[in-house]
Amino acid sequence: HVQLVESGGGSVQAGGSLRLSCAAPGYRYDTYCMGWFRQAPGKEREGVAAIGSDGMTSYAESVKGRFTISKDNAKNTLYLQMNSLKPEDTAMYYCAGTSVVAQVTRNQLYYNYWGQGTQVTVS
Repeated sequence: HVQLVESGGGSVQAGGSLRLSCAAPGYRYDTYCMGWFRQAPGKEREGVAAIGSDGMTSYAESVKGRFTISKDNAKNTLYLQMNSLKPEDTAMYYCAGTSVVAQVTRNQLYYNYWGQGTQVTVS
């Protein structure tokens, strides 16, 4: 059983920064893709960023140039550095993993492990 635990969310003013972390002991960071998703009230969940087993990354257009996804295989930790935050970034952010896909993808249909979420609020 894979458990993903996010941390690092909070409230910040527009233009500020936050770094989200996702710890997943036992997850094969070097084998499978991982991603960050978010869901705002009344909106569908969207893929924000993903990183493949080879380190290739993919970003939603709305966050390109502001967010950076990275991982530390040795620490079994996934990160999302969020800079220049905007009010429209306000959402619950979820870390997700997959046991079926190695290459980078933000298609949530491929993800079968999900964290409990961490709230990000930008005012």
